[in-house]
Amino acid sequence: DNWAFLYAQRLALKQELPLRVCFCLVPKFLDATIRHYGFMLKGLQEVAKECAELNIAFHLLLGYAKDVLPAFVVEHGVGGLVTDFCPLRLPRQWVEDVKERLPEDVPFAQVDAHNIVPCWIASPKQEYSARTIRGKIHAQLPEFLTEFPPVIRHPHSPSCPTEPIAWEACYSSLQVDSTVKEVEWATPGTAAGLAVLQSFITERLKFFGSHRNDPNKAALSNLSPWFHFGQVSTQRAILEVQKHRSKYKESVEAFVEEAVVRRELAENFCYYNENYDNVQGAYDWAQTTLKLHAKDKRPFLYKLQELEQGTTHDPLWNAAQLQMVREGKMHGFLRMYWAKKILEWTRSPEEALQFAIYLNDRYELDGRDPNGYLMLCLCLAGCLWSICGIHDQGWAERAIFGKIRYMNYAGCKRKFDVGQFERRYMPH
Repeated sequence: DNWAFLYAQRLALKQELPLRVCFCLVPKFLDATIRHYGFMLKGLQEVAKECAELNIAFHLLLGYAKDVLPAFVVEHGVGGLVTDFCPLRLPRQWVEDVKERLPEDVPFAQVDAHNIVPCWIASPKQEYSARTIRGKIHAQLPEFLTEFPPVIRHPHSPSCPTEPIAWEACYSSLQVDSTVKEVEWATPGTAAGLAVLQSFITERLKFFGSHRNDPNKAALSNLSPWFHFGQVSTQRAILEVQKHRSKYKESVEAFVEEAVVRRELAENFCYYNENYDNVQGAYDWAQTTLKLHAKDKRPFLYKLQELEQGTTHDPLWNAAQLQMVREGKMHGFLRMYWAKKILEWTRSPEEALQFAIYLNDRYELDGRDPNGYLMLCLCLAGCLWSICGIHDQGWAERAIFGKIRYMNYAGCKRKFDVGQFERRYMPH
């Protein structure tokens, strides 16, 4: 279910050439820990096995793509290169670096296999809100939301057999924090991810429309880790969920809104706004209001360590933080509350954003993702939506927040049983 891969196979078949899949394993990436790398590497072991069954060579190269890929291309006489797309700064830089170092006669194509409507086709500019991008995406879904053509066993074999991958060496090449442990509830890999999709459709989809904002109800898809690591395609999830439209219309429409419109709005924001991870990326009204209230007295001030350990005065916030630390996933509705309270309890909007992004990227399995920087998608609430009002409007002015949308404990109590959630995660 990967358009970049399908395009590469089509080119190889046309030229009657062998097909190779390469993954360049970098020793560290932003605040990723062994929790993230373990999930990714176990998924890649499944990919390697699948490639072998399809007569496709799978190579795991250790190091940054610019340092290892051009030499690999020359050594194996590679005729062309196809890569996937990510709107974030670092992956885009990796693509540019490889482009500069490739032999001139090797064509290099990029396919947005990540989104359903390719990012640069959905819109040529940064969109203001879900309202302004929704029509553009829906107009193009008939063209792009199609069934995937089958992957075939590749008829052209590489001239020499592929080296077996030393998976243990891959782990020892990493320079990441091993104290953030891998989680037990999420089994890495496509097979496990598709099983989660199936369980969502049969058990939770019927409640998604009505209960997705209640952290005590099992109503979410929980698919974001597999989406984030490319182990399950969003397009596959939408194709499967849509088959149940006649039975669960409200839920299916809500899922499409979050998994397509909101998710691709986040991609659009990161692609067209180079300040997607700092306050300068906010709209002028939001920057102005945050600046006006930057010196307002905070009711509580917490250090990063206190936030990380979930030792604030607020039991709901602590429970949400501990859910993220232990499970690598926080309920989407609470991610909004969580980020807004960080704005209220830190010295400045800049510090709030820095802390929120650090904690999100360090503990969330789907951290370091356009949706994490931005807003709510598949019930992920991201940092710039919550702290800087991106894709939102101005609200009634109040201390600290200015015109940024406010959330409080009492509001959460009106929406769901706060005590039940607190008891699940807080030490007794």
